Amino acid sequence: MADGPPALGRSARFFGERGTPSGFTGRAFTKAMGFTQEDLTKPVIGIAQTWSEFNNCNNHFRQLAEAVKRGVWQEGGFPLEFPTISLGEVHTQPTSMLFRNLMAMDTEEMIRAQPMDAVVLLAGCDKTTPAALMGAASADVPAIMISGGPMLNGRHDGKELGACTDCGKYTAELRAGTIDADEYTAIEDAICRSAGSCMVMGTASTMASMAEALGMALPGNAAIPAPDSRRLQFAEMSGRQAVRLARAGLRPSQIMTEAAFENAIRVLMALGGSTNAVVHLVAIAGRLGIPVPLDRFDELSRQTPWLVNLKPSGEFQMEELFDAGGVPAVMKELAPLLRHEAMTVTGSTVGENLERFRVARRRDVIAAREEPRSPEGGLAILRGNLCPDGAVIKHIASSARFQKHRGQAVVFRSIDDLRARIDDPELPVTADSILVLQNAGPVGAPGMPEVGFMPIPAKLLREGVRDMVRISDARMSGTSYGTVVLHIAPESAIGGPLALVRDGDWIDLDVEGRRLHLDVPDDELARRRADWTPAPLTFERGYRRLYQLHVTQAPEGCDFDFLRLPAGKPVGV
Repeated sequence: MADGPPALGRSARFFGERGTPSGFTGRAFTKAMGFTQEDLTKPVIGIAQTWSEFNNCNNHFRQLAEAVKRGVWQEGGFPLEFPTISLGEVHTQPTSMLFRNLMAMDTEEMIRAQPMDAVVLLAGCDKTTPAALMGAASADVPAIMISGGPMLNGRHDGKELGACTDCGKYTAELRAGTIDADEYTAIEDAICRSAGSCMVMGTASTMASMAEALGMALPGNAAIPAPDSRRLQFAEMSGRQAVRLARAGLRPSQIMTEAAFENAIRVLMALGGSTNAVVHLVAIAGRLGIPVPLDRFDELSRQTPWLVNLKPSGEFQMEELFDAGGVPAVMKELAPLLRHEAMTVTGSTVGENLERFRVARRRDVIAAREEPRSPEGGLAILRGNLCPDGAVIKHIASSARFQKHRGQAVVFRSIDDLRARIDDPELPVTADSILVLQNAGPVGAPGMPEVGFMPIPAKLLREGVRDMVRISDARMSGTSYGTVVLHIAPESAIGGPLALVRDGDWIDLDVEGRRLHLDVPDDELARRRADWTPAPLTFERGYRRLYQLHVTQAPEGCDFDFLRLPAGKPVGV
């Protein structure tokens, strides 16, 4: 364990010494819950609980927390569980991303406000992981994350199903008329078989992997299925390790360094992980004053092979990744590319951990670095006059024929406009058209919802079309696939070039050349800009008003401007 100042003073200052006025009330009210004077002398370990019946990903967290408590008691600590916001992707409307920063603020302030010497972060569903890491980074109290794990694989009619990659697939087939409502309902009943997060390499599994790659979770944490007994064993181990972290004073700012973020980005590219991880990693780094420009993602993607054969870009699911060795086996394969000096919650460096990692047990799931699925990583950053500050595409999940494409725009002015017209039989669209969605970004929607994976028009589905080029300032689910350009910045609602696109405009996409270009003369664009006026902000009061006023753009992580740490400023103040 690395040396550092002990964190135990936080609880000691609060509880004071027996028989003294200092801490009398804190001692009395804690004893009122049945705890003893002896308990008050132990390291206090907070357990940030995100259990909710509105959140299937985290629905098993009561049992997980009990396992954490066992570990804390075993190591001589004093566990105290407290609630934070829980963001379930499906039930949180209009989009969970709207509330990620709120959960991060909640987590940070509860860690700061309460007398804990370390904290165990329970996270599962998509935004809970980055929110918890953002909050822990800002509070900078020793912390460790235990993830909820993926659901068991879905099964129907002899086929393995993955939520929600196959949700989208079979919804398209229903709209195309190739399956009926009874078959669709049977799939619905079979696709989600347990508590846990989506069992493909979606955003939840990607971010659990990022927590591990950043060094904030024990090696092997990400891929263990939610119902597996080893998930509880890892929770117990994490509880024990939290006590050690408190005693050693090893803080998030000492773990999540520039080297750690480089490692995480390389693991992201090798996994073929979610595009959402780009926004989340930038946001977490921003809490520590670490700049991670989009070009760095692209540079590392160019240098890092794609290795992992998981849906939505491949064949398998998280159970198979667990069988193959999980994230440690992926990192073992990437060892020559990783920054070995980065510290982790184990108290050892990445390099020291790598010595204990095993090579992949299944090469059909984790390819060898010398024989990758692709010589480059899963994501690419685009530039051009349509996205001067950048855009993101998961090119490994897109169609080969669209990697270089020129098409005419079919423009939707808003999410409501998209929903109203996408299946209009009179929509002037062909398979070579480019669907363009405006006003779906951080400010415009607000909250940058996962609507970038626009549905294929019904009339084209019936003709057999299953992919088109789609571009927007929105996000898409990490479980989605197709030729989808996302996170266009600046967004259209604040006057980005995307706002100037009109029906029939020619757009050029060149993934290899990292280019997205609107082929409209400059003088015409200037005329359109002169005619453009911003729409009024959607909300007049409350948190959503605050969100629209202070959210940053995608390249800055969509955090609030007042929460990011200026470079050079100390963390945890």
